Amino acid sequence: MYFLVFRNLLGIIAFLTILPVWRSSQHFEVENISKNMFLFPLVGLVIGFLTIPIVLASIYFFNQYIAAFIITIFLTILTGIHHTDALGDFADGIMAKGSKEKKYKVMHDPTIGSAGAVAIATYMLGMTLAISSISGIDRLLIAIIVSEIVAKYVMVLQAFSSDSAWEGYSSQFTKKMKSKKKIIVATGITIFLVLVISHSYISMGIQMLVLGIICCFIIIYISNRNFGGTSGDVMGATNEIVRLVSLISVS
Repeated sequence: MYFLVFRNLLGIIAFLTILPVWRSSQHFEVENISKNMFLFPLVGLVIGFLTIPIVLASIYFFNQYIAAFIITIFLTILTGIHHTDALGDFADGIMAKGSKEKKYKVMHDPTIGSAGAVAIATYMLGMTLAISSISGIDRLLIAIIVSEIVAKYVMVLQAFSSDSAWEGYSSQFTKKMKSKKKIIVATGITIFLVLVISHSYISMGIQMLVLGIICCFIIIYISNRNFGGTSGDVMGATNEIVRLVSLISVS
């Protein structure tokens, strides 16, 4: 059982990052990933810990702003730029005028629009400023790790709390995550990890988690108004927005 969970976790790590981990065809399939989506917070923990040496090296060799920019770039590249690209598509979709179908076409256009470009630029700038403004190396490391855990958890929460706007890639996640047992497990994992990681700054960890959840439901509302539900791009954008908001809240 534990080995199966570990293999599923490796499949999710391969799905959410560019890490060259085991990519069994069975465990890397979207159907299997969506079925085990409740493990996403654990991948957030892995990403957070992988960022630690980059944070330490960047702060040692560069000033706070350059270091923060390097950390932001590392996180973006580590996750394959997919979520950042999704943020751009999400912004383009919201700003597009017209029907749900027109917004769908805009979001799936391979070229990024002006709204998407502004959203991504604002996100990168916001991440750099937020990270550079967090005082204390221990506090910074905790904030980055917790922000990754929370960002991954809210995608699970979003899949559980909303329906897919279009039948396709995202619909597998929203259908497979309608289990109360799975959301309870994901929530339990998240709360445990946040409390353990932020043990020296409990209030900070709780604040980041609560704000992340609030932000998640705001995005669900916006997505329902514009698209009639959620999508893969919306989930990816939620990951980026929640990460940024949670870091800004403690900067």
